[in-house]
Amino acid sequence: MARRIRTFIALELTKNIRQKLTTLQEKLAAAIPEVKWVEPENLHVTLFFLGDVPDLEVPEVCRRVEQAVAGLAPFSVSVEGLGCFPGTNRPRVLWAGITKGAQELQQVHKVLERPLHALGYRAEERRYVPHITLGRLKRDRPVPKIAELIQQMHRCRLGEMTASEICIMASQLERSGPIYTVMGRAFFRGEHARAAEESVRAQSEFEEDFLTSADEPEMD
Repeated sequence: MARRIRTFIALELTKNIRQKLTTLQEKLAAAIPEVKWVEPENLHVTLFFLGDVPDLEVPEVCRRVEQAVAGLAPFSVSVEGLGCFPGTNRPRVLWAGITKGAQELQQVHKVLERPLHALGYRAEERRYVPHITLGRLKRDRPVPKIAELIQQMHRCRLGEMTASEICIMASQLERSGPIYTVMGRAFFRGEHARAAEESVRAQSEFEEDFLTSADEPEMD
């Protein structure tokens, strides 16, 4: 029987950005109790969550991801600001935002949808919003300081990097937290960003038409 691997596709962050995010987590921990903080080495931007993938299918997943993004060009990504899902009234997830590069990451997500859907893996119905999960609150209850903190850190700059590849990741769930392992890498090899954007737009035409004909779900 094939072993199944919990799999997702992500953009890895530079060491400098992870260090700044860790400092932010420490500041937040002093003001917001009972949060399960993401370990520094696990901080990333999720692009697509596949769920459980048979181990024998992982090479094909990697191949399709590599083919899908090969025509894209590298781009800059800026990490800035603080937010929460689903809202400040009863926050469940604290995250750092993506400003510059957010549109390009959304395009990468769209490029991945078609080849992965062909293998039976569907993206979530809610609109994809690039972000970095910092921590998850352990209790579903109001946090009085959260709105003030988000406002204070709205312009907090946490670093900039060049996105030139994405990773196919395995996630092993342990009591202490998940352990992530890189199973494959897919590089952006395109020379012209404009041409890459037009390719993405053509591939996602059907998906865009579908989304505009239905109500967008709430961000999570």
